[in-house]
Amino acid sequence: MFKKILIANRGEIAMRLIRTCKEMGIKTVGVYSTADKESLHVRFADEAVCIGPPPSSESYLKIANIMAAAEICNADAIHPGYGFLSENSKFSKICKEHGIKFIGASCEMIEKMGDKATAKATMKAAGVPTIPGSEGILESFDKAKKVAKQIGYPVMLKATAGGGGKGMRAVWKEEDLQKAWESARQEAAASFGNDGMYMEKLIEEPRHIEIQVVGDSKGKACHLSERDCSVQRRHQKLTEETPSPFMTDELREAMGAAAVKAAEYIKYEGAGTVEFLVDKHRNFYFMEMNTRIQVEHPITEQVINFDLIREQILVAAGVPISGENYIPKMHSIECRINAEDPYNDFRPSPGKISTLHFPGGHGVRLDTHVYGGYIIPPHYDSMIAKLITTAQTREEAINKMRRALDEFVIEGIKTTIPFHRKLMDHPDYISGNYTTKFMENFSMED
Repeated sequence: MFKKILIANRGEIAMRLIRTCKEMGIKTVGVYSTADKESLHVRFADEAVCIGPPPSSESYLKIANIMAAAEICNADAIHPGYGFLSENSKFSKICKEHGIKFIGASCEMIEKMGDKATAKATMKAAGVPTIPGSEGILESFDKAKKVAKQIGYPVMLKATAGGGGKGMRAVWKEEDLQKAWESARQEAAASFGNDGMYMEKLIEEPRHIEIQVVGDSKGKACHLSERDCSVQRRHQKLTEETPSPFMTDELREAMGAAAVKAAEYIKYEGAGTVEFLVDKHRNFYFMEMNTRIQVEHPITEQVINFDLIREQILVAAGVPISGENYIPKMHSIECRINAEDPYNDFRPSPGKISTLHFPGGHGVRLDTHVYGGYIIPPHYDSMIAKLITTAQTREEAINKMRRALDEFVIEGIKTTIPFHRKLMDHPDYISGNYTTKFMENFSMED
């Protein structure tokens, strides 16, 4: 087992990783930018090393600085959390070259699954259902036009190196294709330094349902059931739940089997997520694979009583998995609490938290790194907490979430708490009748 793990991340995920490491008797090294000097992960890690100034490019994304911190502190493993370098194949490779275990996917695995066009081709070969679309990257606009005609409108243009909704454009008719092609490529080049595009059939009334998988070094994989992540704004998830209110036993079995098949085909090692789009007829299609822990992993932990971070660390240390597929026996909902103003187009709201009161009680979990007096820096993602409620039924979990949100007091900054409180009263959410288009008709003013 590892003696010391460097946590190459910040915020709530850094705190989450520290907790499990402490329970396993593993020493931790926290890294931080100068903007995060007062963050809780710096205080609770066994050792902490400053790796640079506030911009991510000069700190949390600076591989040389993180590797130097690992060498100085004699860490034998690095956990990247999510975001930042968690799916960076170069970072995974450098860790291996320096004899430090990267608690995540191998360089080869990240390259295979990180590029969406390559991932789709791999999944097709594995026999996993994929969305009709282009074979690999579109080399020209003429090719894009031809493929769109073949698969039929509406279509979706996607950046091959994309993420977070960047470089994506829905196109409903041929005359709009050229404009969408040009703007998507420009955005992709600016965001990822890569303007490669591919095309897929646009799935109407889609739900975004992902299957949590774990694979070990022996090539064995299992699934830990699904999470419904369909409530999104600009392709960013706002809330997640498990089990999905759209799920049937037959669909879960089929999607779970496809996800395990995908993981075993590529001999996936670690915790990962196979993401699917599910249409209104419950046909499902592979969308992408995230080769890391997900923001929303706590809801899976809650319904199957299982520490996913602990499992990640064990698998990285060579411990085989049980191979058992898990079915949720309870219901869990996560609300992402962001420092944003939901009444002002979700504009970021960094600043000092003047008053803070956390909710509690049976079935309430809060993952956060903030405290009263903490100053939220403007340099990073705006998520400051994840509020999770778990109960025997979906109705009870929603009622519990309403109560917990009412109890959650944050003053000094704007947060998305009012949005989530309104969501919990929305008839379509209550009935489970929502798709990825839900937010298009949602208003804080209603």
